[in-house]
Amino acid sequence: MADIEKLTRAAASGDSNRVRQLLEEGVDPNGVNTFGRTAIQVMKMGCPDICRSLLSRGANPNLLDRCGTALIHDLAREGHLDTLIVLVEEGKADINLRDRNNKTAKDLAEENNFPNVVSYLVQRHRAT
Repeated sequence: MADIEKLTRAAASGDSNRVRQLLEEGVDPNGVNTFGRTAIQVMKMGCPDICRSLLSRGANPNLLDRCGTALIHDLAREGHLDTLIVLVEEGKADINLRDRNNKTAKDLAEENNFPNVVSYLVQRHRAT
């Protein structure tokens, strides 16, 4: 199995130790697997450690997948504030990035009733 496949599988399954190991071995965090996605695009949500590891090795937090969404949209829609904070503060994710439906992370958090995520994103927007 190719190293990028190992990395994306480890990220998707939430195996932070394996993700760190593969990154230390030099696997490209922006490499694309056979499904056309990077490790940060498939990572298990609610895993800030995996997010932090990928970002520290240069993973691009603003990549849109072929469905037109980025990790920030998925995290906001699902209410994973802990990982969203890492993505924004350590990865410099664009909080104004729009998905294929022209919605921001804040829009998705509002639609799915995650006021804590909305509040955080509003605060970050004011700070920029």
